[in-house]
Amino acid sequence: MLQETIERLTYLCDTIPQLLSQIPETEFSYKPAQGKWSKKEILGHLIDSATNNHQRFIRIQFENEPCIVYDQNNWNLFSHYNKLESAHVIAFWALYNRHLIEIIKRIPEHNLSLTSISSNDERVTLGWLIDDYVVHLEYHLKQVVNY
Repeated sequence: MLQETIERLTYLCDTIPQLLSQIPETEFSYKPAQGKWSKKEILGHLIDSATNNHQRFIRIQFENEPCIVYDQNNWNLFSHYNKLESAHVIAFWALYNRHLIEIIKRIPEHNLSLTSISSNDERVTLGWLIDDYVVHLEYHLKQVVNY
């Protein structure tokens, strides 16, 4: 299962940046309503997700059931994604996810059953977190582009 997840994430890193770069800046930065994210901010949310999951993927291997949660709206707000150059946000998303692929490839199989506490106070395994991360990416990327 982990290999399939790695392949899906690799496919996204290979495919999505080119599709994103074809979106006109006005469309990429357009906020459909107050309090709603633009497509660029959705991509920024995925960068924030990568940042927080990076911590989960690492810390779960040496801490006893870490609980790593974050305020997604404030992360997005204070990262100012909509004010950044689109090319920067796209490149950072792709590079960060390629880095996560390299981390995931090197996780010992026995560590995939280590657990963390989710934002719902549930125990989840590292293997589940990795797969859920990619499912989350796919969900939001479909909001931004068709692939």
